[in-house]
Amino acid sequence: MKRIFTLTLIALSFVSFTQAQQRREGQRPPTAPTNPAVREEPAARTQSVASRTIVPESSVITNHTVTIRGKAVPYKATTGTLPVWDEEGKAIAGLFYTYYERSDVQNKDSRPLVISFNGGPGSASVWMHIAYTGPVVLNIDDEGYPIQPYGYKDNSASILDVADIVYIDPVNTGYSRATSKDVPTNKFFGVRADIRYLAEWLNTFVTRNNRWASPKYLIGESYGTTRVSGLALELQSNQWMYLNGVILVSPTELGIERGTVLDAALRLPYFAATAWYHKVLPGDLQSKKLTDMLPEVENFTVNELIPAIAKGGFLPAAEKQKIAAKMARFSGLSEKVILQNNLNVSTNLFWKELLRDKGYTVGRLDSRYKGIDKSDAGNSPDYNAELTSWLHSFTPAINMYIRNELNYKTDLKYNMFGPVNPWERSGDQTGENLRAAMAQNPYLHVLVQSGYYDGACDYFNAKYNMWQMDPSGKLKDRMSWEGYESGHMMYLRKPDLQLGNDHIRDFIEKTLPKKGVPAKF
Repeated sequence: MKRIFTLTLIALSFVSFTQAQQRREGQRPPTAPTNPAVREEPAARTQSVASRTIVPESSVITNHTVTIRGKAVPYKATTGTLPVWDEEGKAIAGLFYTYYERSDVQNKDSRPLVISFNGGPGSASVWMHIAYTGPVVLNIDDEGYPIQPYGYKDNSASILDVADIVYIDPVNTGYSRATSKDVPTNKFFGVRADIRYLAEWLNTFVTRNNRWASPKYLIGESYGTTRVSGLALELQSNQWMYLNGVILVSPTELGIERGTVLDAALRLPYFAATAWYHKVLPGDLQSKKLTDMLPEVENFTVNELIPAIAKGGFLPAAEKQKIAAKMARFSGLSEKVILQNNLNVSTNLFWKELLRDKGYTVGRLDSRYKGIDKSDAGNSPDYNAELTSWLHSFTPAINMYIRNELNYKTDLKYNMFGPVNPWERSGDQTGENLRAAMAQNPYLHVLVQSGYYDGACDYFNAKYNMWQMDPSGKLKDRMSWEGYESGHMMYLRKPDLQLGNDHIRDFIEKTLPKKGVPAKF
């Protein structure tokens, strides 16, 4: 894909060498000279990225070193855009990506490639890029809260020691844009459209970078789990690209139906985890470790709460009172509130109610975070306390990192969240897509990672996905689940940054078949 060797990159070579030297010496390089990335054109009229228009094809290469698990790992970073093609071969969008390759590996055929997406839909890949698996992480405290000065530092937990990684921003996220306002948005904005065009783009990326022989893994967070679950089958069926693994971080419902009864019941274990964290449970529960307390709540949910809610208005009053008392015991809410809501307490009400008497709300994506509302009255918080905190630390860091460290210059705004509405949500069969891909590909394994304090994509619903995705039970030995004492972005908590990456590293190593082992049942 290296189609950009112009005077720009000749200038960059010196910058890259200097940066690599400074990284080895533990220094952060200063802001590099302004050298716009260019696409391949005659030298006399190269087109600069430093404008408000998308350049569908561009790249800048820099070289670095990071210490992972006590060992120096040299790597090359390619940052740029690559076209999305329409049916006639015309570029209709440019997708921004950052591609990290370990540079001391001679043969890439056996080197795993991890393809990373975040969610939204409408969210850039920034979150896992500079806070989880990549070679740098945010400058935040050990629990994930912002600190100043803003910035980033080396990520000693990164998986770059065992796999190359590409972070991709779908259209209207990050620096990715359609080439014209005349391009129909339904080419991109919808469950099925999103999967189709990204699969085509990945074919181009893998071909340009000569990675067809490499073992491949998809990782997605939040709506990104919908995306990668659908991509697993789309890549296999229409691009003839087979995967070794799919990693689902804080997964959505993946198109697996719940209905009113299950929606109401399955959120209780999350309520219990949050109440435990804020120390509002009865003493006997509060004194237990979180992971020792939750199985009792899960058993109650499956064996008592679901059948009780299913009876609706015909549930006997005495039984309803008994169920409400147990829910109150596990959730930190009052029996009165639970009965007023007929055993169906919404997450919005829970976030507002749990600490109402203390004058706080709790966060949606991470319930460890507390917020302050204008009024203690009401049925939902004024704002998402955790998301405000995260944007506080992520936004300066990604803009600084791409421009100063990776040397990619553009006047486009980096969209943390971009306009992607209306999003066509019909036809979401992504859980079934993933099951079908696993059934057809004996090499394909799935790892699920969930934070116990995530109220948007809660951990117990993630377990439910696994139970329901394959009713036959024949694929369950290729599925695994890991829980973390943090929220939606569990990696923001320092112990879980290390633990989560270790789990991914182990998953990759476990799912690489030994030489000569065929893909068969």
